[in-house]
Amino acid sequence: MEVRADTYLWAIRIYKSRTLASEEIKNGKVKLDGKNFKPSHVVKVGEVYSMSIGNDKTVIEVLSLLEKRKSYEIVKAHYINRSPIINKKETQNSAFFVSIKRNKGSGRPTKKDRRDISNFEEI
Repeated sequence: MEVRADTYLWAIRIYKSRTLASEEIKNGKVKLDGKNFKPSHVVKVGEVYSMSIGNDKTVIEVLSLLEKRKSYEIVKAHYINRSPIINKKETQNSAFFVSIKRNKGSGRPTKKDRRDISNFEEI
């Protein structure tokens, strides 16, 4: 059985659609052993795919081929998740994240509150 890479990533529920999987591969967000490849690449057992989905890095190893989309319980037997474990201490808030405390139930910010927030962001 031969399975395309975009079909496989869709079938194991990494991506919601085959089109999305294909676009991510074309854009270089999915790597095969650290290299770019085409969505029509034929998946082989033992290959390692690394993906960046949002801020998360996912690394999977192919155990067996799957052509059709199945339930998660069936799918998880077809690959090994080799993603690095991220500690919460390693993830930091963005430097642009504004953390201003407001009292619960105080409603929407007033114009003065908005000016204070924008002045705080400029600093």
